[in-house]
Amino acid sequence: MAFAEPASDEDPEDFSGRIPIRLPRKRRKPRLHRRRRFVHVLCDWWIVLVILFAAALFVYEVFKLGGLDPLRPRTPVIKKVIDGADLRGKGNLDRIEPMTRVVRGVREPCLKLLPSEQLELLDIPRDTEPVGPVKVLNYLTRTVSDGDDKFNLSQPSLEDTRFNLFTGFQTLEQRKQSFQFMEKMEVPCGFFSETGGFRISDEDTKFMQTCKLLVLTCTFGGGDDLYQPIGMTKASLDKVCYVAFWDEITLAAQESVGIKVDKNHFVGNWRVIIVKDLPFKDQRLNGKIPKMLPHRLFPNVIYSIWVDSKSQFRRDPLGIYEALLWRSNHELAISEHGARSSVYDEAKAVVKKNKATPEEVDIQIAQYHLDGLPEDKRFDGKKALSEASIIVRKHTPSTNLFMCLWFNEIVRFTARDQLSFPYVHWRLMGLTKINMFPVCTRKDMVNSMGHLRKAKPLTTL
Repeated sequence: MAFAEPASDEDPEDFSGRIPIRLPRKRRKPRLHRRRRFVHVLCDWWIVLVILFAAALFVYEVFKLGGLDPLRPRTPVIKKVIDGADLRGKGNLDRIEPMTRVVRGVREPCLKLLPSEQLELLDIPRDTEPVGPVKVLNYLTRTVSDGDDKFNLSQPSLEDTRFNLFTGFQTLEQRKQSFQFMEKMEVPCGFFSETGGFRISDEDTKFMQTCKLLVLTCTFGGGDDLYQPIGMTKASLDKVCYVAFWDEITLAAQESVGIKVDKNHFVGNWRVIIVKDLPFKDQRLNGKIPKMLPHRLFPNVIYSIWVDSKSQFRRDPLGIYEALLWRSNHELAISEHGARSSVYDEAKAVVKKNKATPEEVDIQIAQYHLDGLPEDKRFDGKKALSEASIIVRKHTPSTNLFMCLWFNEIVRFTARDQLSFPYVHWRLMGLTKINMFPVCTRKDMVNSMGHLRKAKPLTTL
């Protein structure tokens, strides 16, 4: 019996299997070939690489000219709270480099100031008589009667509004008449009664009467620190009053962080004036008094600049008067709003951000609709909406009327002055020459620090 032997893959006599095929190994390309290929690619694309490098260099220079050097070490944004103070924005303190923008392909400064040597020799223009249809503006006041010899914050207001003995008690009919401007007018404009509040010492009052040119700010309720102005010429330091209004809460808050008023009532270049008997429980309304009624506080001032307390003023005031008022023959200058143009869009934003209650905003907007305020987003080619952290103006009967009526709207409706500015501007169209300058210009005039603390409200006595 025979047995078959199993066939093996390696059996040489097994002719049924296929002969294995050996694939050739890939030969490694020599390094010299790689180098040649790199050189060929570089030669083909060198123009593109040069263009990309030039574009990157251009972008870097644009940021550098705009004060945003991407290679410069930055002060980190601090988000730490010490004694209730939010320190965000401190990195902007004392920055002096100018802001720039591109106009029709050309980079230019946002604020075109005269050279400092010309500012030193600048003469202040003076008018012999008021310009505009309003020649004489008087303010409604009342004499003190028996029983009105003491200020009382808790005194009830008319019809549950914020009108009081400081503002006077304006009716809707009187409001309507105040917008019908004539050569001689009389309107409510704060300081209605001697017992209405906002009391200033005799010494401070005498100082305020000496001022002709003015930069002012205020902090009530201890909300912000006082930032020293920078960028001024010697002529401005000699000619311009720098005045900061505080209440006693702010005085205590500043002393707690080491900022003390000297024996001459100065903190650096700021002359500090302490106000007593503030007329509103809402500190936002108290702050509107020096902001909008400096003509009531400084009877001899010709030109003024208002700066919000959250900002550091960093330009020469004489240069700002010349650039924004004198050069273009304007009487009032204020910034366009950066985000919106319409008062109706702003009303929605105010409610959304909880800056005012929906009810009070609805009342204000309904009144403006009733009065016929259009939904136009531009007046005379400029945005209808303003951002009022800086107000530059000449004190004339026309601009004083504008500010009085603006203040009255804020008292009647909401403390958000952006909502009432377009309405007053529309009602007094043509009365005052207003320079609505771009946001870029506003940012060049100040370093924005942001509010540090929440202002403490007043309590009734």
